[in-house]
Amino acid sequence: MTYYPARAVVDLDAISANVTRLAEIARTAQVMAVVKGDGYGHGLLPAARAALRGGATWLGAAQLSEALALREAGITAPILTWLYAPGAPLAQVLRAGIDVSVPAPWALTEVAAAARATGTTARVHLKVDTGLGRGGSFLEDWTAMLADAMALQAGGVLSVVGVWSHLARADELDHPSVRDQLDVFAEAVRRAENAGAALEVRHLANSAGTLAVPDAHYDLVRPGIAAYGLSPMPGTRPSDDVGLVPAMRLEANVHLVKDAAAGQGVSYGHTYTTATDTSLAVIPLGYADGIPRHAGNTAPVFLGGRRHQIAGRVCMDQFVLDIGRGSGVHAGDVAVLFGSGAEGEPTAQDWAEAAGTISYEIVTRLGTRVPRVYRGEGG
Repeated sequence: MTYYPARAVVDLDAISANVTRLAEIARTAQVMAVVKGDGYGHGLLPAARAALRGGATWLGAAQLSEALALREAGITAPILTWLYAPGAPLAQVLRAGIDVSVPAPWALTEVAAAARATGTTARVHLKVDTGLGRGGSFLEDWTAMLADAMALQAGGVLSVVGVWSHLARADELDHPSVRDQLDVFAEAVRRAENAGAALEVRHLANSAGTLAVPDAHYDLVRPGIAAYGLSPMPGTRPSDDVGLVPAMRLEANVHLVKDAAAGQGVSYGHTYTTATDTSLAVIPLGYADGIPRHAGNTAPVFLGGRRHQIAGRVCMDQFVLDIGRGSGVHAGDVAVLFGSGAEGEPTAQDWAEAAGTISYEIVTRLGTRVPRVYRGEGG
C-alpha cells in the first residue's frame, strides 16, 4: 500500500533551470551538481537526471553508495565521490568508472591497492585542506602525498586528474578567510602542476562560492543546495535575486478540524493555549517525517488562504494549527508547509528561520516515508 496523507512535490524543471542559471553565473566553468543526501531530499536519481538536463557535466556524491547507485541507474556522466573510511569497497567504485577523492595518505594507499586489484587506472582528485579544518590534508602534508601520488601515476596505477578543496565562509561576503583559502588553493595547484600533474579540473566553489566568489570558479563549480533553488546566502543573495526557484513543495491533507473553547491546551505539555473560542486543524506530519520538533509554536503553514503558526509541540506524526472560527477549512484540504513562495506559502528558508537552522536541513531531513511526487520533464 502506497497511500500517505502527505507528499513532497518536486519540480524537476526547476532543478534543471537552477542548474542552467548556475552555469550562467559560473560562465566558463563546468558545473558539478552535488546530489548527496538523496539529492538534498529531492530524490537522488530524479535530481541527478534533472541537473544533467540543465547542463551539469559532472555529478558529486559524498557517499560511495550514492555514486554507485548513479552508475547502476545508467548515468554515464563523470562522478566524483569523497566520503569513506578504511576498508571501503573502492574496487567496486573503480570498476564503475567513478572518480575518487584522496584526502590523506591512508586513502592513497587503499585507492592504489584497489587499482592494482582491479587492473584499472584510478582517477583521483587530491583534496587539500585550505582552511576549513575538515576533509583533506593541510598543505605541507598534502604536498608529501602529492609526491607519492605522482610516483604511483608514473607506475600507471592512478592518474591525478583533479585538485580540490572546500570553502568555509564563502556565504559571508568579503570575509578575509576566503582570500586566504584562495591563496592556499592556488599554491596547491601550482605545486601539483610543477610536479607534472595534468589536471583536468581544479575545483573549490560550493554554492556560496559559485554565487559570490568568482575567483573560486576555476574549471568546475560544485553547487549543492543552490541547484535545488535555495540560496546559502538568504540575507545577501536571496534565491529570487539570483534567479533560483525552490524545487520542493511539502504539503499534507488535513486530518481533522474541530472546534475548541478558549483556554484549551494544545498538544503535549500544553505549551500553547487557545486565547478565544476557535477551531483546530490536525496536520498528519511530525518529527518521524523530519519536521523539526523545535518548530513548535514558531513555524508557518499555509492553509485556507492564509498563514498560520504551529500551535504547541510537534509530535511524532502530527501537529496542530489554530485556524480560528469560520476559516472554511475541512478535513482533506491541503496544508502547505513550504514551497516556492509563489502562491503565498512559506518557503524552506522561512522554516529554517523559525527552527533556528538552515534551509539545507529542512529539505534534506524530510523522512523517507513521505512520498516524493515528481513534476516536469522526467517526472
